[in-house]
Parts: sequence; structure tokens; C-alpha cells
Amino acid sequence: MKYRRLGRSGLKVSEISLGSWLTYGKSVEDNTAEKTIHKAYELGINFFDSANVYERGEGEKVMAKALKEFPRESYIITTKAFWPMGEGPNDRGLSRKHVYEQLHNSLKRMNLDYVDIFYCHRYDPETPVEETLRVIDDLIRQGKILYAGVSEWSAAQIEEAIGTADKYLLDRIVVNQPQYNMLNRYIEEEVIPVSSKHGISQVVFSPLAQGILTGKYKDGKIPEGSRAANDTINSSVKNFLTEENIAKLGNLEKLALDLDATLPALAIAWILRQPNVASALVGASRPDQIEANIKGSELELTKESIEKIEAILA
Repeated sequence: MKYRRLGRSGLKVSEISLGSWLTYGKSVEDNTAEKTIHKAYELGINFFDSANVYERGEGEKVMAKALKEFPRESYIITTKAFWPMGEGPNDRGLSRKHVYEQLHNSLKRMNLDYVDIFYCHRYDPETPVEETLRVIDDLIRQGKILYAGVSEWSAAQIEEAIGTADKYLLDRIVVNQPQYNMLNRYIEEEVIPVSSKHGISQVVFSPLAQGILTGKYKDGKIPEGSRAANDTINSSVKNFLTEENIAKLGNLEKLALDLDATLPALAIAWILRQPNVASALVGASRPDQIEANIKGSELELTKESIEKIEAILA
């Protein structure tokens, strides 16, 4: 496993990280989840991602319990806040009250003294950025959070956060967690340039485009019982399954074969060609899926291979 610095911080994260969205605490039995997390750790993954909203905290519990037998200093664990966690008017967003309460609830569920990274799970237009960054800065000073991050913030929102932090001498964010893959490249235009300027890394989710880039949906159909049949991601998968994208998948698969690699490994290696990406965040419901995804970190793409991929994606 290779490791990269997270932004301008001194923290080093594995190029492949493991998430718990739509898997742990829900569709995957706890025993299988534990084996998968242990396999990831054994293979050198030190970066584990969760959020309060993932099955209302169950994802956090499963992940933290599985990691408990390893030395705390040997792994990085994250959580997030923004999405509703109750019916009350203050049970959502990035207010001082909600962030403070949710961080402590997450620590209690995971039986931890601190989390390595706390993400603002989306931008909250109803709360001043200064208020959010101040409470995160307070929690950092208390030793309950080590690093601050955001998820799916626009370039303008990231600029606002940096300007606010600098104005009031608050801890800067060091990471953004956006969606990024061969079929969704929106961050390349503005988010990556702004992030690079300010020393912020990307930790990207959905590197395989909700499973499309595994090749299992290349006939355009979604099998019953598959992960893509889940109502939460079904619409996203359908949006990717255009005739144009299906044609691209066929050409990408041929190129992967020429490189003696799999399509998922090719897709992840292509993401890691981007120096502003610190880690590709994968989901895995079985240990063998982790082993397959790690091959993306091992695959070195030549300039010629990258040019061929760009021609296919164009």
C-alpha cells in the first residue's frame, strides 16, 4: 500500500480507503463487515470513513468495533454531520449546537476519545461559515477532532471557508470529499485548482461510479438483489447507464485487458493519477472486494495509457 499526505498537513493516508455507506450496519452482516475491515487493515489500509447519518450511527458502531483490536494510533477514522438525525428543527445542518452534539454522539457510539477527521457533510446555507468553523476549531482545541474537512463543497464555498478561517485565525480545512470517477469529472474544472492552491486534498467517493466501472452492468440492466437495486443509489446508476457510457465501458475493459488489469483497477489507478487526490474511498461488502480494489493502487499508468483512456472518455 502507498500513502499520500493529506493536503498540507503531516497526516499520511492510504491511497485506498474504506467507507461504510450503504453497507455496514445495514446490508452486510456484522461478522462479514468485521472480516472485510480486518482484511483492509491487513493489506495496509489505514483510512476508514463513516458518518453519523449512515444507518443513524450503526455504520459508525460496526466500523469502530471492528477496528478496536488494533492500536488507535495505527488507523484514521472519520465521521460527519449535516444531514437530519431527528425531526426537530436543530437536528440537522451545521449550527454550533448540531455539530457539537453530533460529534459527541459519534464519539459515544464509537467509544473513542477523538476522531481524526470531522467532515461538514454538505454546505449549510442557513448557518454562517464562521459559526461552523468556530465550533470545529473549539473541538480541535479540546482534542476531540484532529483535522477539519468538508464534503461536496463547491470551489466558491471552499474559498469562503479558507478566507473565514484565515480572518479569524481558525483551523483550516485540509480535505474535501467529493464524488469523482471516469464518468463524473466535475471537480477537475474548479474544485481541484482551488483546493491545490490552498493545500486541500480530495478523498473521492464513488470511484467506480456506483459499481458501473466494475463492468457488471455493461448490458445496461440492473440485476435484482444487486447493490444498484437499492433505492438510494438506483437513480444514480440509471443516470450512468447511457448508451454512450456503455460503449465507453467496453473500450475501457479492452484497454484493461491489454494492461493485464481489471476494469476496477484501471478506474482507480486513473483517479490516483491526479496528484490532488489523496485517497480513493471504496465500499466493500466482502474481503475479496477489498483485495480487488487495492490492485488500483498497485497499477502504474503510463502517459500513453492515460492518453488512451482520455480518448475513450472524450
